[in-house]
Amino acid sequence: MTRGNQRELARQKNAKKQNEHGKGKRNEDGLSAAARKQRDAAIMQQKQKKSDGGGEGSKAGTKPN
Repeated sequence: MTRGNQRELARQKNAKKQNEHGKGKRNEDGLSAAARKQRDAAIMQQKQKKSDGGGEGSKAGTKPN
């Protein structure tokens, strides 16, 4: 039974560590929620444009079998 207790204590300790580690990540950039949302939307638009352009270019260069 002691191993079960050790495992439970290790799980609790790890959960606490992960919870504390995650708290600081959210506000590191110093942006408000609206500014963060706007920044993320711009990044996603750039990624979408890049993937749309790259997909068409790769199709044009291939030969049909």
